[in-house]
Amino acid sequence: MITLYTFGPAFGLPDASPFVTKADMLLKLAGLPYRAAQGGLRRAPKGKLPYLDDEGRVVADSTLIRWHLEKTYHIDFDEGLTQSQRGTAWAVEKMLEDNFYWAVADARWNHDANFARGPATFFRAVPWPVRGLAMRFVRSKIRRILWTQGLGRHSPADLAAIAGRDVAAVADVLGSQPYLMGDKPCGADATVFAFMAGALCPLFDTPIRTAAESHPTLVAYVARMRERFYPDLQAAPAS
Repeated sequence: MITLYTFGPAFGLPDASPFVTKADMLLKLAGLPYRAAQGGLRRAPKGKLPYLDDEGRVVADSTLIRWHLEKTYHIDFDEGLTQSQRGTAWAVEKMLEDNFYWAVADARWNHDANFARGPATFFRAVPWPVRGLAMRFVRSKIRRILWTQGLGRHSPADLAAIAGRDVAAVADVLGSQPYLMGDKPCGADATVFAFMAGALCPLFDTPIRTAAESHPTLVAYVARMRERFYPDLQAAPAS
């Protein structure tokens, strides 16, 4: 049995991390039996989630998980796509993972109201005398990471514009298709759903959410994916 180590559902999303949601979606698309387990962060081989344990073989990182599933179980998540479509799908994935992700992190962690609604809940298990210190430490660490990555150096308006352009690019590729590259989900849909569902999360009041809501096809896409793959998942209340 495959075990996927996760943070668990949060904010009305399948998982607090879009990378965990991506891995979970890949397993659903593969049709493989698996179980999700929480609490594995301390044992994570790379210090991050997700990772999976496939009968003793441990694989960390959502992209490496995809490659493991493809190689081990002879799955082609992009079956039927042309080489050009495969390239486009990969480019969309990496835009979201390596650029858009950091804009979402900024919106949730560096803006007090959003932090209070969301990430602050991660610290409930920390004893209250040191909880505030732990929050400040982690938020400061994330600000440093964003600065090093580069997006944290931009003004809020410029950062919102960059994230909005990412959202528009996804909407442009999706067009009027039911899934990113056509009539059935491909591997990149696992990533696109994870990030667009997060962008549209009603719990957070952000320019990113406003940008995503301006594209009806994206809103419909996320609703379609939720209904198909997470029919029992309840949405978060609006901010």
